[in-house]
Amino acid sequence: VQLVALLSVGIGILNLLPIPPLDGGHLLFYGVEAVIRRPVSERMMEMAYRAGLLLVLCFMGFVFWNDLFGC
Repeated sequence: VQLVALLSVGIGILNLLPIPPLDGGHLLFYGVEAVIRRPVSERMMEMAYRAGLLLVLCFMGFVFWNDLFGC
C-alpha cells in the first residue's frame, strides 16, 4: 500500500510541473492570462505545447536509454 501511495504522490507532483502538456502547464497559462489580462494567443500556446511535448519525449527517451545502457 505504501508503494502505491508513493507512486501516486510522485506522479501527481510530476503532473504539476509547469510543462504545457501536463496539468501544471495549464495552470501556467491560466497564471499568464491573469497577469496579462487577455488570453494567450493560439500560436503561442501551440508552440509551447510542441516544445513541452518534445521535452517530455526527450526525457522519456533519456530515461529509457539510461535504463537499458546506463551507468
